Amino acid sequence: MLSMLEYIKTILQKVSFDKSLFEKELAKAIKLLIPKEVKQLRRWCYVQFGKVYRAVLNRCFARAARVRFT
Repeated sequence: MLSMLEYIKTILQKVSFDKSLFEKELAKAIKLLIPKEVKQLRRWCYVQFGKVYRAVLNRCFARAARVRFT
């Protein structure tokens, strides 16, 4: 059985053809994961999609950091 993190990685790869869908799924994924998993997802996302979606990644992970620390 896949972990939630692995499942989310699969989803993000499948929707990576569409910027808005990718951003929507990433934002949803960040809300579902515990902080340790978010860090792992962040590292993985920047390796996998950093060249294409850096602005999206920056926006989603910055938003997540603000929500967690406020």
